[in-house]
Amino acid sequence: MSISLKNYTLKYLALALLVIIAVWAALFYAVILDELYDNTDDGLKDLKIQIIRKAYTDEATLQIKEFNFNQFKITPVNHSQYKEGNFFRNQLFYMEYDDEMEPYRILETYFVDRNGNCQKLEIRTSTVEEDDFRLDLFFALIFLYIFLVVSIVLINNIVLKKVWKPFYITLDNLGKYEFGKLYKAKQSTTEIREFKLLDQKIDKMIERNEAAFLQQKQFIENASHELQTPLAIAINKLDLLIEKESFPQDNLIDLSETKNGLIRLVNLNKSLLMLSRIENNQYADKSEIEMNEVLKHVLEDFLDLLQFKNIDLDFSESAQFKTVINPDLAYILISNLIRNAVKYNSDGGKIIVTVDSYGVEIKNTSIGNEPLSELVFNRFYKAVNDNSSTGLGLSIVKSIAENHAALNILYSFENNFHVFSLKTKNS
Repeated sequence: MSISLKNYTLKYLALALLVIIAVWAALFYAVILDELYDNTDDGLKDLKIQIIRKAYTDEATLQIKEFNFNQFKITPVNHSQYKEGNFFRNQLFYMEYDDEMEPYRILETYFVDRNGNCQKLEIRTSTVEEDDFRLDLFFALIFLYIFLVVSIVLINNIVLKKVWKPFYITLDNLGKYEFGKLYKAKQSTTEIREFKLLDQKIDKMIERNEAAFLQQKQFIENASHELQTPLAIAINKLDLLIEKESFPQDNLIDLSETKNGLIRLVNLNKSLLMLSRIENNQYADKSEIEMNEVLKHVLEDFLDLLQFKNIDLDFSESAQFKTVINPDLAYILISNLIRNAVKYNSDGGKIIVTVDSYGVEIKNTSIGNEPLSELVFNRFYKAVNDNSSTGLGLSIVKSIAENHAALNILYSFENNFHVFSLKTKNS
C-alpha cells in the first residue's frame, strides 16, 4: 500500500508532536506546580510575620487554638519542642461546601510570646487541587495536539501542495514520456533550487536517452537494409544452383534447406524492421478506418488457404467498427491475427470472426486443446516448435494496437477456442 509524501511526513510529524507535547507537559506541570507552591509559601511567610506581631500586642490572638476564619491556630509547646525555621507541608481538610477533602498548604513555625512562653503557629491556605489540575492540563494538551495536527493537515493541503506542485508536474511529465515520441512537457515555474536541479538532470537524461535511442533506431534500419541485398543475392544463387541437374539429390535437399533458412531470415529481418518503424512512430498518417472492410479484404486474401486446409469460416457483423489508424497498419494488424488463426489451426477446424461497434473478436479451434502462455504477445514467442515462424506476428499486433490506435488486444481460451479480442480502450 503506497502513501503520498505529504501523508507519510504527516504521520511521523504527528507521532513526533505527541512525544514532544507529552515531555513538554510533564516539564510544564512540574514548573507550574513549583512556582505555585513558591508563591503560596511566600504569602504564608508574610502572614506569619503579621500574626506574630499581633500576638505580641494582643494576647487574645494566642487563644485561637483551632483553624477558624483567620485560617491559623496557635498551640503552646514546651521548650524541648521548640524549633527554628519554617516547615511546609500539604494536608487535606474537609470542606463543607464541596462536601469533600480539599488540599491545603500549611506553614508550621515557632515563636516566643512576650511572656517568654513557646508557641507553635500553624497557618493554612487553600491550594490548587493537583488531580483537577492534571486533568485540566491533560484535556488542554489533547485539544492543543488535535489543533496542531489539524493545522498541519491544512498547511499540507494548502501551502505544501503549492510548494510540491512542480514536483508532481515533473512526475506527470516522466509518466507521459516515451522514447522516440515527441511530447511537449509541462513547464513548472518554481524558485526552489532542488526542483530546478531535478528538472535539469531529467532533461539531460532524456537528451542522452533520445540520442542513444536514435542511434539504435538508425543502426537497426541500416542493418536491416544492408542485409536485404546480400540475402536476396544468396537466395537467387541458391535457386540457380538448385535448377542445375548436375547436383545429386542429397545436395539438392541441403540447398533447399539452406534456402528456406535464408527465406526465414529475410522474413525475420522484415518483421524486425517493421516493428522498429511501428515503435518509432514512422506510420504517422492516420484516418478513420472501417475495420469491417479491412477484415473482408483480408479474409478474401486468405480464402484459398482456408479452403486448402478445409477450415470453416464463420463471419458475422452486427455494426460498423471504426477506429483511427494508419491504413497500412490496419491491414497488417488484421492480417497477422487472421494468419495466426489459420496457421495454428487444425485441418477441418473452424474460425469465427465477429464484429460489433466495440471491436473485433477472432476465435480459432485449438490444436492441443490447451491455452497459450501469457507471454503470447512477447517477441519471439512460439506456441509450437515452428521453424517457419518468426515469433513476431502477435508482437507486431500488440505494438500497432498500443502505439497507433486506441485499442486493446486481449487473449483468452474458451471452450477449446483461442480467442483474440481487439477492443476500444474505453469499452
